[in-house]
Amino acid sequence: MLALSKKWYIITAMKKECRREKDPLGEKDVPINAYYGIQTLRAIENFPISGTPPQKKFIIAFAMVKKAAAIANMATGSLNKKIGKAIVKATDEIITGRLHKEFVVDVYQAGAGTSHNMNANEVIANRAIEILRGKKGNYNIIHPNDHVNMSQSTNDTVPTGMRIAGLFLTSELISDLKAMEKALAGKSKEFDSIIKSARTHLQDAVPIRLGQEFKAYSRAISKAIRRIKIASEGLKELGIGATAAGTGINTHPAYRKHIIKALKNITGVKDLRPADDMLEAISSMSDFVNLSSALKGLAIELIKIANDLRLLSSGPRTGIAEIILPAAQPGSSIMPGKVNPVMAEMLNMVSFQVIGNDITIAMAAQAGQLELNVMTPVINYNLLQSLEILKNGAKVFTERCVNGIKANKEKCKEMAEKSIGLATVLNPFIGYEKATAVAKEAVAREKTIREIVIEKRILSKKEIDKILNPMAMTRQRVVKK
Repeated sequence: MLALSKKWYIITAMKKECRREKDPLGEKDVPINAYYGIQTLRAIENFPISGTPPQKKFIIAFAMVKKAAAIANMATGSLNKKIGKAIVKATDEIITGRLHKEFVVDVYQAGAGTSHNMNANEVIANRAIEILRGKKGNYNIIHPNDHVNMSQSTNDTVPTGMRIAGLFLTSELISDLKAMEKALAGKSKEFDSIIKSARTHLQDAVPIRLGQEFKAYSRAISKAIRRIKIASEGLKELGIGATAAGTGINTHPAYRKHIIKALKNITGVKDLRPADDMLEAISSMSDFVNLSSALKGLAIELIKIANDLRLLSSGPRTGIAEIILPAAQPGSSIMPGKVNPVMAEMLNMVSFQVIGNDITIAMAAQAGQLELNVMTPVINYNLLQSLEILKNGAKVFTERCVNGIKANKEKCKEMAEKSIGLATVLNPFIGYEKATAVAKEAVAREKTIREIVIEKRILSKKEIDKILNPMAMTRQRVVKK
């Protein structure tokens, strides 16, 4: 009897901690303190997939879209100003970081992002109701669909939020990439006088300056930045106002003009523009594909750079060891004194993930049918994740790795002098055949090219010193026979 009584008490207490809400499918108890409502609750129940909520930048960008819509609807006279101002105030709170824990729908959710849109509509509505001194759930004051979602559809708001969030993160990524480019360029100047052996096919090649290697890395990042900038321009073309199928149904004729103007002011992105074709803007995901492709290109360059640095720093006794990476942390739980290139390893893993994300985005982009691509949630998640991890990865890689790289000058000099690639420098002076013979003998006898040339009296010491001048070997020069 006591157990039954206790159970009854718990159930009664739980009911007191809930509010009853209804939607077209029926009624449900929503936690009384929750700002989300019944449709969000259904999404929580339907999609217990990854436990991953929407990214912070997307929550903010989406709140900006809702704010702009309220401003536009007030400007056209479609929305009561008292209600509109309360919605604006609620969205401002979300933009500044409040209520983000109320966005609880898994990133793997209903197609097109309807669940996220309703999550936002309900949170904004309930906070706006409170602002007007009402109680959460009293949608007679402000309704999630009728007021917060006025003149909108999931089909145009979600892609617009995706574009704005993408632009924000792209700007931050470019800033961090510029810092990486500058750091690599700085190392290029610092190492410009250090001669070493180049390697092609992982074999000895002609002499090169360590600074030239780092200049190439800097240039690769510079070109990646340019490609990302070009690709991100497509995100500035907004399909907002398209509503359900690109026709603009249920919107005021002036709504589109007003919401674009409001978004420019709210986001600070002054060159936002309406899409030329609204149907294309909600059915095609090509702008996201293009940006993802540019990020994949960056990831490939970062993998190349990270792998090179790992090879060049390999050792310290049994590897190439021409550079020394800063020690970030102990490298082994069992081998004392071991230090690993952990920052380069991290950058590799980040880049692998970005390449995988690009494949997901490509598959989702081609999976749209007719007037809508319903795969936007997974496109959004993967694109924003790529931007976020590239941004963070580039930042810490620059700060904790690139800035602290040192050259092992003695090892570079030693390897350069031992390189069989020096035989190539002799070609214009003694001919390819004789240079080949010198190279073979040097390998067989474990001697340097210089030693064989002098020993065989092919050239005098003065001549070979001039030919093998360290800086001259890494530049163009006129050869007179």
